[in-house]
Amino acid sequence: MVLKHLKTLTYAGLGVLLSVSAQAQTTNLDYAWLADYSQSKALEVRIAPPPGFERVPCTDGSFCHWLRNIPLKPEGTPVRYFDGDIKTHAKHYAVLDLDTGTRDLQQCADAVMRLKAEYHYAQGEYSKIHFNYTSGDRVAFDDWRQGRKPVVRGNKVSFTEASGAPDNSYRNFRKYMTQIFSYAGTYSLAKEMNAVKVRDIQVGDVFIVGGMPGHAVMVMDVAINEAGKKKFLLAQSYMPAQDMHILKNPEGGASPWYSADFYVFLNTPEWQFSSRDLKRFKN
Repeated sequence: MVLKHLKTLTYAGLGVLLSVSAQAQTTNLDYAWLADYSQSKALEVRIAPPPGFERVPCTDGSFCHWLRNIPLKPEGTPVRYFDGDIKTHAKHYAVLDLDTGTRDLQQCADAVMRLKAEYHYAQGEYSKIHFNYTSGDRVAFDDWRQGRKPVVRGNKVSFTEASGAPDNSYRNFRKYMTQIFSYAGTYSLAKEMNAVKVRDIQVGDVFIVGGMPGHAVMVMDVAINEAGKKKFLLAQSYMPAQDMHILKNPEGGASPWYSADFYVFLNTPEWQFSSRDLKRFKN
C-alpha cells in the first residue's frame, strides 16, 4: 500500500501529495454503461472527506481510482427498485449512476461483482473477469466471449465448445453478467475472497456474509487523519434488486462516513457485519 512508504512524511506533506494526486487522476475513466461521463458527478467531487481527514492516495487507473470517480445521480435522487417503485425506507446518502436492470437480479453481491467486472472490462483485462457459481464452477468471461458457454442442468454445469470469433462487445459482457447474477451470490463470492483486517481496509474491499440470504457492501472510499485513524464509505444494493447507493452511517447522523474503529460490530442501515467479515478480491 502506498501509505507504507509515507510514514516519514509530515501530515502536511501528505496532504499536499494527496491534493496533487487527486488533481492528476483524470485518466483511465470508462463507465461503459453510460452514454457520457462528467467528472463533476464523481463520488470524490460530491462527497467531501470528514473534517480532519484526507483521502488515501490512489494510483491512476487503479480500481480505487475508478470507484472514487464513479458518477452519482443528482442530490435527492430516491433509490428505486428494478420495477421502478421507490424504496421509501431507504437510508442513503447518494445513488450511484449505475443501471439496475428490469429484473430482480442485481442484488447485493451482484452489484459488487458488477462493479469489479465493469472495472476490468474498462481496462480490457478480460482474463480477470471470472466468478464462481454457487455450485463452485468457475465461469470466466474469457471463455464466454470465445463462445464457451455454461449449461446448467440441475446441480451440474458443463460448457459448450468455442464457436466463431471472440465477441468482446459490451452487450455480450452484460449477457455474461446476467448469467453470473442468476447463479452466483454471497455464498459463492465470499469463498472467492481473502479475509483482511479492518485496520488494513482499502477501497474496493467488501464486507460480506455468505449465506442464503447473506449480504455484501462495497468500500467505495477511504480517508485517513494525522493520527492514522481511518474512515470509509459503503455502497450497497439489496433485495429486491435496487439502485446501488451510498449508505448513511446510522450512528453518524447524516454522515456517510464509517469509522474503522468500530471494534467488533459494524452497524449499517439494513445489516450488522462483524470485523471478521471484511474481504478482498484476489486479483
